[in-house]
Amino acid sequence: PNTIFLRDLFFMTPEGAILARPASTVRAGEEVHVARRLADLGVPILRSVRGTGTFEGADALWVDESTVLLTTGLRTNDEGAAQVQGLLEEMGVEVVRVGLPYGAMHLLGTVNFADRDLAVAWPGRVSHRAVELLRARGFEVLWLPDEEEARQNMALNFVALGPRRVLMPAGCPRTRAVYQAAGIECVEVEIGELRKAAGGMGCLTGVLSREQA
Repeated sequence: PNTIFLRDLFFMTPEGAILARPASTVRAGEEVHVARRLADLGVPILRSVRGTGTFEGADALWVDESTVLLTTGLRTNDEGAAQVQGLLEEMGVEVVRVGLPYGAMHLLGTVNFADRDLAVAWPGRVSHRAVELLRARGFEVLWLPDEEEARQNMALNFVALGPRRVLMPAGCPRTRAVYQAAGIECVEVEIGELRKAAGGMGCLTGVLSREQA
């Protein structure tokens, strides 16, 4: 069932896609199907993570046009991260390595972006270095207010539809109130079936491009 979670299977750059190499044996080979579909869409494929490297796209996040947060952990190892970092640095992108706490699956599960200057973070999971960098770049960091909504209902696993407009899981009233107080428009959707596979809307969405806003 994890095949639907496209965020893990590639990482998009201005020059094309970096294909993932999933760490989980049950997901091995999924990137082949993504490569075929990207080719059908005319999306350039820059490189596949290879050798002993493992990398999943949800372990890298764009902060702005020239900065990427990258982590290692359960799904991305040092070799895979080094391959991705090297390719991004060839493009002139600054890559900032940040950590993950034990048990966190992906970087996307610790911090997400609702606007160019607004990040949402999970206290106790997001790294100090990530928060420090975001604040240094002028971001306001909004904290998730409810551990149960974050853990059980995946309150952080939203998709930004536009500046301060997000598609988020239903069933997170405390989190929605905090988002709305920060000026975020919330579009809610039921994700009960996705949660059975330990995923949400953010995991489901492989980002190919975004309009400038």
